[in-house]
Parts: sequence; C-alpha cells; structure tokens
Amino acid sequence: MSEQHNDGAAMTSSISEQIAEFASNLKTTDIPATVRERACMLMLDSIGIALASHGYDFSRKAMAAISELNSGQDSVVIGSDIKMDLRNAILMNGILIHGLDYDDTHAQGVIHATTSILPTVLAVAAKQGSSGADMVTAYVLGVEVATRLGAVAKGGFHQVGFHPTGLIGTFGCAVATGWLLGLNPLQYRDAQGLALSLASGSLEFLNDGAWNKRMHPGWAGVSGVTAATLGKHGYTGTRLAYEGRFGLYASHLAGYGEYDLELATKDLGSVWEVERVSVKPLPACHFTHASIDAAIRLFVKGVRPSDIKRIKVLVPEGVVKTVCEPEAAKRKPANSYEAQFSIPYLVSTALLKGRLTLDDIDEPALHDAETLALAAITDYEIDPASAFPKYFDGEVIVEMKDGSIMREREAINRGAVDRPLTSIDIQKKYLENASRQVTRERASEIEKKILNLELGSAKELALILGKTINN
Repeated sequence: MSEQHNDGAAMTSSISEQIAEFASNLKTTDIPATVRERACMLMLDSIGIALASHGYDFSRKAMAAISELNSGQDSVVIGSDIKMDLRNAILMNGILIHGLDYDDTHAQGVIHATTSILPTVLAVAAKQGSSGADMVTAYVLGVEVATRLGAVAKGGFHQVGFHPTGLIGTFGCAVATGWLLGLNPLQYRDAQGLALSLASGSLEFLNDGAWNKRMHPGWAGVSGVTAATLGKHGYTGTRLAYEGRFGLYASHLAGYGEYDLELATKDLGSVWEVERVSVKPLPACHFTHASIDAAIRLFVKGVRPSDIKRIKVLVPEGVVKTVCEPEAAKRKPANSYEAQFSIPYLVSTALLKGRLTLDDIDEPALHDAETLALAAITDYEIDPASAFPKYFDGEVIVEMKDGSIMREREAINRGAVDRPLTSIDIQKKYLENASRQVTRERASEIEKKILNLELGSAKELALILGKTINN
C-alpha cells in the first residue's frame, strides 16, 4: 500500500511541537462563544449517558474492581458518592460515559473524543481549582487535538485492529491536561512523546462481545494525565511522536492505506472541530445508524416480518470489520455489546419494532425469536455510493415474499455535521438518559450546572455530579 505523508525531517517543527505552540498560547477568549456553548452541550449529553450506565452490570463490576485498586479520595465518580484518586476516577467515568456506546462521534476522525477528554478535564480541573471557563477551554483543546489526529489516519486504524478512541484519545488527554497544568512548549512536546508509549486500544472485542472497549477512553485519560505530569517534571519524551520512523502512524497503521499528516494541524485555531462532533440519536455503533433509520422508515411504510423473504444492507467498506463480521456472531449476538455492533440484529430490530432504544439491546430482547429469525436472513454488501467517512451512510433493501422490492437509503446519517441534532434534541436525550437513574428534579439541577459551567467552577460541577444516583 502506498503512503501519503510528510517527511518529519523536512518540517521546520514536528507536529507535537506545532500542537505544543498552539496549546501554550491558547486563551479562553480565543474560542468563540458558539464553540464553547456546543462544548457544554456535548458534556451534557455524556453526563446523561454516564448516569444511565449505573443501571447496567458492566458499571457495577467496574466500580467493584476499581474500588479495590483505589488508594485515594480526591475525585468524584459521576452519579456516586464514592470518591477515588484522580486516575481511577477518570477510568471509571470513562467507562460510564462510553459503556452504552451512546456517546458522541467525530466522523472524520472516527473517534469518540468527549468520552476520554471530559473525565480527564473534570478530574484535573476540579483538583487544580480551575474555573468552569478553564475547564471548557481544556475540553475544547483536547477535542481539537484528538479529532485531528484521528482524521490523519483516514479510517485506517479500524482496518488494522486499533480503536482510535483509546489510541488517539491519549494524546488529546495529555494536551488537555497540560493546559490545565500550565505546561510550556517543551513540556507539551515531551508529554505527547510519552503518550506514544502509553496509547492503546484493540478491536479484538468485536469477535466475542467482550468489554475491553468500554475501558479504552478512561484508560486514555489515565495515560494522558500520566504523560502530561511526567512532561511537567522534565521527563523527556520523543520529539517525533507522530511522524517518526516508529511514530504513531508508521507503527500503528503498518503500511495500511494512505494517511495525511497535514490534517493534524490544518486550520487549528480557525476551524473548530468541536462543532463537527455528532451526537448519537441511537444507542448503537454510529456506523449502524443510517441502516437502522432506513429500516424504521420501512416499518412506517408497512413492511412486516411475515412478508419478508430476504434483507440486504448496503454498508461502507470501511465499517464491515466492525459491524458485519464475523457474520455468525452478528446474526446472533451473545450480549448487548455485541448487539450494538451488529447490522443484522439492529436492522432486524428496527424492522420488527419500528424503533431502537436501550431496552431493545438488553435482556430479554436479545433472545427474541422474531428478531433473530430476521437477522438470520440479513446479508450485507459493500455500498459503491458511500461517502464514508464524511457520512456513516447506509441502505436497506427488503425482498418481499410476493417478489416486490422495498428499499430505503439514508445518505446522511442523523446527527452528522450536515444534519445535526439541535440543542433541544440533545437536552431531550440527556433527560431521557439521566431520568433512568435520577429524579427529574436532580436531572434538571445537573443540566443547569453544566450549561452554566462558564459562570461557575469545575469543583462546583464535580460536587453536584458526585452524589449517589438516588440523591
């Protein structure tokens, strides 16, 4: 495979040095008000998901394990009165936000940026006594860095088995932490160089529905804080973290496809990627949303399981390994997490029920005979008209028993940059998620604090989040 990238030796400064220079000069007033408002909306969405996650087994087991490892009481866990040391709190909060796979996505970077950046800046800003405005600034900076670094790979990380959210999130968290700690350019460079040795995230969980992915964002935060703190104290990191001979892209893409290093810093500070982050309208892998919505429209048109002979779903080539293979497991997911990454199961659910909710990817829905019967006759093909990764598009084609063909295409997935959810949509989603675990009154109290974060402090936000779900 050919590679399209810049020669690091020919550059006047390395990518990590360019990011360091930008971060060290960034002021709160440099970020437009609309970007900061959007940032608070993205935080609100994630906090609602974190609260909802307390109702699931994965969160209880994670809490038990991390509590056993815990050695301090510096930082809050969202929706709990249990306090943890800073890095364990980041790990736990990352699991809560990402555990339902309902968190936001940056399409070009193919990355869930908020789910690692938010737990990190919440913990670090609260410990540092930072203002709410500073917490927002650090969050925006982290998202800007992570999304651009993800975009460089052009979707390639997924193809070789790496999860960008965990892998790339580490660098975003290191830079966001660095801003709150007041690093200088050399310290920022070292932090990113050290992050290269700490970043991780394997997609092997796709083969068996294991829970690895749920911990990737929080671990990115733990690693980012570690790298930034080492950098602060003068622990030297490599200069060519990204473009070096064994840098991020050469080592983790292993020659697969093209990558463009210019995207790492292109328009940094003039185009704000926070505004290009998509909020999920459905609780499943973002790659599946277009197909789910297309199936829902077929349901509305009157398509019913008893009349269906066969189902074909057109998907982008870049998502096949994630949501279509291995085919046997996708047709009969073993658990809710596997179901969230299954085109056959999700499309069949939408065709059967005309919806997809959190309850539809949990017990006992996973064993519904009608859904599994439809999934058994669902195949996929590569969509030649796909615009992936700009859009996570899809099409559902249903062959009826009478020989007729019904089809629906979703060219631009709901929530995409060109079809965004409104602030009202996001607030509604937040309330639905939060209300699964807390009273409406408390959900509203939290919402008000987040949306007015600029007027308060990070510590005040942490205090209101660090209560049990029943208080």
